[in-house]
Amino acid sequence: MKHLEGRTAFVTGGASGIGLSMARSFGRAGMNVVVADIDPEAIKVALADLHARQVKAIGVECDVASRTSVERAAQEALDEYGKVHVVCNNAGVGVGGPIEDMRPKDWNWIVDVNLMGVVYGTEVFVPIMRAQGEGGHFVNTASMAGMVSPPGMEPYTATKFAVVAMSEGWRGQLEPLDIGVSVLCPGFVKTRIHESGRARQEEYGETVPAEDADMTGAAEFVLNGLDPDRVGARVLEAVRDNELYIFTHPDMRPAVEARFSDIMAAFDRAEQSEALQGSGYVSPQDLSTVGQKAEA
Repeated sequence: MKHLEGRTAFVTGGASGIGLSMARSFGRAGMNVVVADIDPEAIKVALADLHARQVKAIGVECDVASRTSVERAAQEALDEYGKVHVVCNNAGVGVGGPIEDMRPKDWNWIVDVNLMGVVYGTEVFVPIMRAQGEGGHFVNTASMAGMVSPPGMEPYTATKFAVVAMSEGWRGQLEPLDIGVSVLCPGFVKTRIHESGRARQEEYGETVPAEDADMTGAAEFVLNGLDPDRVGARVLEAVRDNELYIFTHPDMRPAVEARFSDIMAAFDRAEQSEALQGSGYVSPQDLSTVGQKAEA
């Protein structure tokens, strides 16, 4: 989207961290901003910050783990500004540790927020953007943990890999509507992701203290991470240029290259496998149409 001035951005998890940084960047570009967050006190602080920067913004309470809550927040945004053009499905939480220490409610919590929150935000706003007929853009926050999977972070990486995959598919679906999709994959950013249990909903039970959840090491990396405002500025660039993958830590290229190298080596082994010789099977050449053909 080249033209942003006067349009509206809706940002979940928008009251702090990367979400607030995106709100600032979109506001500087002349957009109206809707700060959607689960924490009402944090919303107040964020709005004071944005208004001091002369950003036109409102706050709405939103629990992205609830489709009803997302629908209600979307309606509040429409009531205020009439239209929404950019949606940042950014709200996220973190949990990890040894396999045997992961509780069912930890899995439910991180999947409902990190994965289903993106699903709800996209499914609620696609019909709105379609009806507006003015195009639009989604920014789905994943992570470098959606590209590589360090041991001990499996609940987190599972959700972030899913966000990358969904964003790749949705981009193809929404392109004919002039709706872009980007997936944000930052490395360590100076946020409070290591304290995400502070807003954990009651139905998911109590949060394991960081020192007991093997999150203290992650906290050190986070607290020494990239300034979130750098991430917000990078997102603005990418939305204007309709980029699919938004990376913010070019120094992490070797980790991704190592994973891709292992994948390519696995294809080489498959090509040389005696078990597969002479099968005669040929895969579809246009994999982008497989989903549509399966539905037909």
